[in-house]
Amino acid sequence: MIKIFEYGAVPNSEIFFRGTASADVSAPVSEIIADVRKRGDTAVLEYCRKFDGVDLKAFEVTAEEIDEAVSLVEDEFIRIMNLAASNIREFHSRQVREGFSIERKNGAVMGQKVIPLEKVGIYVPGGTAAYPSSVLMNCIPAKLAGCGEVVMATPPGKDGKINPNILVAAKVAGVDRIFKMGGAQAVAALAYGTESVPKVDKITGPGNAFVAEAKKQVFGAVAIDMIAGPSEILVVADGKSNPRIVAADMLSQAEHDKMASAVLVTDSMELAKAVQAELERQIPLLPRAGIAGTSIENNGKIIVAGDIKLAIDIANEIAPEHLELCCDNAMEMLKLVKNAGSVFVGRNCPEALGDYLAGPNHVLPTGGTARFSSPLSVDDFVKKMQFTYYTEDALSEVAEDIAYFADKEGLHGHAKSAVSRFSSEDE
Repeated sequence: MIKIFEYGAVPNSEIFFRGTASADVSAPVSEIIADVRKRGDTAVLEYCRKFDGVDLKAFEVTAEEIDEAVSLVEDEFIRIMNLAASNIREFHSRQVREGFSIERKNGAVMGQKVIPLEKVGIYVPGGTAAYPSSVLMNCIPAKLAGCGEVVMATPPGKDGKINPNILVAAKVAGVDRIFKMGGAQAVAALAYGTESVPKVDKITGPGNAFVAEAKKQVFGAVAIDMIAGPSEILVVADGKSNPRIVAADMLSQAEHDKMASAVLVTDSMELAKAVQAELERQIPLLPRAGIAGTSIENNGKIIVAGDIKLAIDIANEIAPEHLELCCDNAMEMLKLVKNAGSVFVGRNCPEALGDYLAGPNHVLPTGGTARFSSPLSVDDFVKKMQFTYYTEDALSEVAEDIAYFADKEGLHGHAKSAVSRFSSEDE
């Protein structure tokens, strides 16, 4: 049963405890990465046999396989995926930014160029965790950024095929190339390249502990979006909220993973107890009851605070991946939120809306990192390059100032480089 805490009655360390850390897989991941770097395609195919139980001769998805997937997916689901893609494009198109330049009267010019990454890799989980929504959320911002090529990696099933929903999502989103590979070996192949897989500049997308560790280890050779942890939801709810709905929203994340966390912060002990009872009633009704039940038992909690403003202070301290504001004047309360990945405002805004259809990205910071990081966006798929141009007259105005500053730092070569243009000999 989920525990109820009264804020102020127990130590904060107990309230804010995030659960047990996952097992350390750094050593086997390091071995896999080294092997893929050394043996390329051969290593990837061997790991596919070992971990996915399928013997592939080649692992790039063909146009014929994509056409077959389209024929297998219901027209209604394709319609909904296209609707979601349209909403995602509309939202993320507002994030596209231009460079700028500053021109001064003396002829100096400086500015910034915004340059899309040439190749990006997106990782999409397979098996029971096949999420076509993740394809849309990762690929569409990259395409809007202007990336030259989007390469997708996702593990095959026992039949050697990719989930057709994943392939259709890739077509809707505009993925350029798709490879049947998963786990740390897929991350390594994207990071360093093989005979078949192109080396990318950045890898994004969620995965299991092996994928997360691999992304951590290849960082530096390539960029990554983030090290994503288990799913999180925090619901701030006042006493007027419906306990059945609050419990359902908490379970929407608890069913993801036994390590997921679902938290309610409320100003009402009556609601706290009602939600506690609702969770006990609803968990057995879920197909993933075992996962959801373990998540709620080990990582879930209900915190009773003095008022809703204190509840939001607590939410800011936890900095959740998903935050729901189920309270009166929710748009006003939004102004108090400082730390959250994505906020769902009002009583009619379930987190699932953001997962699939609304348009904002669902790749979000976890584990409290919303204190300093942001959702996946177009910005993740571009780099900025700055430039400076000075005329001779413009430089002459500041050369002595540059030299003075450089001398203060003991960097006399810097100083000389600034003034030497205006002197006929070394001084």
